[in-house]
Amino acid sequence: MIEAIEYNTERPHLIIPEYGRHIQKMVDQAVAEKDPEKRNKQAKSIIAVMGNLNPHLRDVPDFQHMLWDQLFIISKFQLDVDSPFEKPTPEELYAKPDPLAYPQNHPKYRFYGNNIKRMIDVAVQWEEGDKKEGLILTIANHMKKCFLNWNKDTVEDDVIFEHLYELSGGKINLKNSDEDLRDAQKLMKNKKRFNTNSKKSHKNNRGRKRY
Repeated sequence: MIEAIEYNTERPHLIIPEYGRHIQKMVDQAVAEKDPEKRNKQAKSIIAVMGNLNPHLRDVPDFQHMLWDQLFIISKFQLDVDSPFEKPTPEELYAKPDPLAYPQNHPKYRFYGNNIKRMIDVAVQWEEGDKKEGLILTIANHMKKCFLNWNKDTVEDDVIFEHLYELSGGKINLKNSDEDLRDAQKLMKNKKRFNTNSKKSHKNNRGRKRY
């Protein structure tokens, strides 16, 4: 009795485990069948059983096509039957997908982020006027804030203007202007206020009963 026990580790590997070992044995029996007529009948019967195992997929388009493809995959492409669909090939199954073309952005000043570069490109395309000047100053102030997040020390406005000139390809030049950016303490004040409020709310939640 003990010697007759079979362990899954000793059994043949299941090609598609979702269908179980009985479907695998049925497919193997169909592959071993020498009579083509009987083999075709067995294949159709196996397809019917496979369809009954997945009733929730009956309304899915190309459901029968998928079942026939899986039948050939389970048989390791050795089943020779008349299929209503084009038979798949191992090359198609194991073919590697084409690599995705991920955008490769390597900005020189990574602490500004890619969004700043996009904002600068938009500002360059705007017509000259108050709106464009306001947008450029907003970008410059945000660049200063990003710089302070990366470097806690103070930063001079001339440094921001130089970086803005470089990132815009020389199309935005504030190096000789009289514009002054916001003070570093004011730029970081909102961040500190947000952190303080989040800590207070966290403390207030302590001790509350949760049901």
